[in-house]
Amino acid sequence: MAHLVDYIDFSQESFQASLPVLVEYRKHYLTRIFGSPYYGCYFLGFIIFTLGLARDHVYQLALQDQPYYAPVHQPILGSVLFGIGSILVLSSMYALGVTGTYLGDYFGILMDAPVTGFPFNVTGSPMYWGSTLNFLGVALYFGRVAGLLLTAEVFIVYWIALQWEDPFTAEIYAKRERERAKPKQGGKSL
Repeated sequence: MAHLVDYIDFSQESFQASLPVLVEYRKHYLTRIFGSPYYGCYFLGFIIFTLGLARDHVYQLALQDQPYYAPVHQPILGSVLFGIGSILVLSSMYALGVTGTYLGDYFGILMDAPVTGFPFNVTGSPMYWGSTLNFLGVALYFGRVAGLLLTAEVFIVYWIALQWEDPFTAEIYAKRERERAKPKQGGKSL
């Protein structure tokens, strides 16, 4: 008989990153530990970045152990997709900065206005889709069917994450706007 935990993939970066982020948004543990929302965000960013490097390394190792399949070996297309994916990821990191990239809004570090220029004028989630293109590009470059399967898994995980993350982030900013719209307290009464 299967247990509920058999249906949770604890190794996924998106799952691991979501746990401390949710706790931070509600309880502000990292902010209190580091004495600043910025330092807490930088710490979480370091963890997420490190987990991303580890994930990419494990992906490379997994592909090395998989059989080569000539029809999937498309090095030119793989390189182009990897290049496009890298442009999407790196340009979005540049546009958002460290706190925008690494969930600063969950720490209360909100941007003044939504970023609407490149790459956000191409897709609302350039980091997720760029990362997915990177996985696909590597799978095609090395001709590994297993890489296509893992890319599909990444796509599904990111898509699911966006179903939760986009509304949650939108609510954070909507809450700020509601608070800004409230009349100022402490004014002079007649």
